[in-house]
Amino acid sequence: MKIVIAEIPPEGVDVELKEHFKFDDSLFPAQANLKIQKVGTEVLIKGTVRAEVQLQCRRCLKDFESSVDASVDVVYHPVEELRDEEKHGLKVEELDMGFYSGGELDLSDLIKEQVVLNLPMKPLCSNLCKGICPYCGGDLNKGDCGCAMKEGDPRLAVLKKLKGK
Repeated sequence: MKIVIAEIPPEGVDVELKEHFKFDDSLFPAQANLKIQKVGTEVLIKGTVRAEVQLQCRRCLKDFESSVDASVDVVYHPVEELRDEEKHGLKVEELDMGFYSGGELDLSDLIKEQVVLNLPMKPLCSNLCKGICPYCGGDLNKGDCGCAMKEGDPRLAVLKKLKGK
């Protein structure tokens, strides 16, 4: 959904969106409740974004569904403000800043960005997930696979000999 900046009333506008977005070859539903205000050339957006995403556990490699709830507090400036600057270092207070061009702002990009930024770096199906056996690949959540895991890595056998001396 695109918002025309010039059409934003002085009191602002409340927007409720429900869309499907594509990320990593999968579609996920997302909804957003946003308050959009215009202050001079800046556009202030505050609200919440919720999405149900399909992730893969980094320990057991099973697919699972997770919900993402993110609060949005972003200030958009016209991209023309950057044209005069050749290089610009990013400051801490500018981390929640974006830019728009052509007098329009695409809220779909904002929602997708907020969902992706709030995905876990290491998704886990459960905090208690035991993962897979490094030898046979069996799912350790289902029980012991029976591998000789107690033997350890054969490349480290030399160190065991040193420990005995």
